[in-house]
Amino acid sequence: MDNLTPRNIVDELDRYIIGQRSAKRAVAIALRNRWRRQLLSDDLRDEILPKNILMIGPTGVGKTEIARRLAKLAQAPFIKVEASKFTEVGYVGRDVESMIRDLTGLALSMVKAEHVEKVQVKAQALAEEKVLNILLPQPRANRAVVTPDVPEGAGDDEKKHYEETREKLRVQLRDGKLDSRYIDLEVREKVVPFGVVSNIGMDELEINLKEMLGNFLPEKAKRKKVKVPEALRIIQQEEAGKLIDMDTVTREAIERTEQNGIIFIDEIDKIASKGSSQGPDVSREGVQRDLLPIVEGSTVSTKHGPVKTDHVLFIAAGAFSVSKPSDLIPELQGRFPIRAELEPLGKEEFLRILQEPQNALTKQYIALIETEGIHITFTPDCIEEIASTAALVNEKTENIGARRLHTVLEKLLEDVSFDAPEMQDGALTIDRAYVREKLSAIITDEDLSRYIL
Repeated sequence: MDNLTPRNIVDELDRYIIGQRSAKRAVAIALRNRWRRQLLSDDLRDEILPKNILMIGPTGVGKTEIARRLAKLAQAPFIKVEASKFTEVGYVGRDVESMIRDLTGLALSMVKAEHVEKVQVKAQALAEEKVLNILLPQPRANRAVVTPDVPEGAGDDEKKHYEETREKLRVQLRDGKLDSRYIDLEVREKVVPFGVVSNIGMDELEINLKEMLGNFLPEKAKRKKVKVPEALRIIQQEEAGKLIDMDTVTREAIERTEQNGIIFIDEIDKIASKGSSQGPDVSREGVQRDLLPIVEGSTVSTKHGPVKTDHVLFIAAGAFSVSKPSDLIPELQGRFPIRAELEPLGKEEFLRILQEPQNALTKQYIALIETEGIHITFTPDCIEEIASTAALVNEKTENIGARRLHTVLEKLLEDVSFDAPEMQDGALTIDRAYVREKLSAIITDEDLSRYIL
C-alpha cells in the first residue's frame, strides 16, 4: 500500500476502465484512507470510520468494474450483492447479514491459499516420499538378533539396494517418466450420516453441516486408482492442509474482513422508497432498515466467529433513473458521504474502450480466433463503425452502455467464430464494409436490432 498513492491507483484503474475520473478519484481516496488509518494510534484508529461511496450512473458505465479492480489492486476480500434480491417474495434462507458471512468465507479462502503457498515446498517433498513408498514399499525390518545361521550385516546389502532403487525411481518421478503409471491411493472424506429434507440448496446445506460438525463426522476411507501426477497433487494438498494452522488462518481472515473487506451493493436504487406506505415500498424500506446496522457498524455472527463491520468499506451503486438518492432513508444516506456521478458512454468512449484498455474487447477476440491459426486485423474505420453502431443501437433501443459492444462484436464475428477451424487463409482483415454488410440490415430494422443486438 505504500506505493498505492491515489494518483497511482487512478493510473492503474485507467488501464482497464475508460473515463469516469471522478469515481476513480473517490475510490482511490477511500482506499488510501484505509492505509492512513492503519498508521494512527489505537485509540484514534477505532474512531475513524470508512468513507462509504455511492456511485450514481446508468448501467454499463463501469461501476462494478471500478469496485472489482479496486479490490484486486488492494488484494482485499470483495463481494458483490444485488440489493433487490433481498426484496424478493418467498426468498428463503438468506438475509442481509449473509453478505458479511460470504465476505468472511472469501477472506478465509484467500488467507488459507496464502498459507498453503508458504508450505508448498515442504508439502511437495512429503508427497513425493509418500508416492515413492507406494511405488516401492519398504523391505521388512532387519533382523534384530544375529543368529549363527544369519551372519551380521546380511541385511545391509538389501537396504543399500533398496535405497539405490528408490533414488532411481525418484529421478524418474521428477523427470515425468512415471506419469502414465497408475497407483492405488486411499482418500479419506467425511460423510454426513443422515439426510435432510428441505426446499433450499441441498449442496450448500450439506457443506454447512460438514463444516459445523467438523471432527464429529465419521471419515470414510475410499480407494482410488489414479495416475502418479494426480496422486502427487492429492497427497500434496492433504499434507499442506496438515502443515497450516487453521486457527491462525481463521483469525487472520476475520481481521482481514474487518479491516480490508469491500462490499459492493448494486441496484441500491431499487430499494429506494418514494414515501408510499403500502405495496412493495414497505419491503424496500425494510431492506434499508436491515442494511443500516451493518453499514453503521455491528457484530455479525459467522461460523468462523463474530465479525465487526465498523471498518468494512461499502460501495453502493444505482442508476437512479426512476428514484433519486434522497429517496433512501436519511440514516442510510448519511452513511454514504461520498457521491460519485458516472457519465453515460457515447461513441468517443466506445472508440477508446475498443482500443486502449489492457483487456480491450478487440484484443480478446483477436487472441481467441488466433487459437485456430487465424489472425484478425481490425482496421481503424472498422473500429469507428463498431463504436458508431453500438452508440446508435443504444439510442434507438435500451441504453446498456459498454455492454452493447459485446453484443455488436459477437454478432459481427459470428460467422468467423463458426468457420475458423475450416478456414484455409491464415489472415482476415475486418473493415468498415464488412461491418456494414453484417449489421446494416439489423440496424435498419428497429424491431430486429432490439432482439438481436
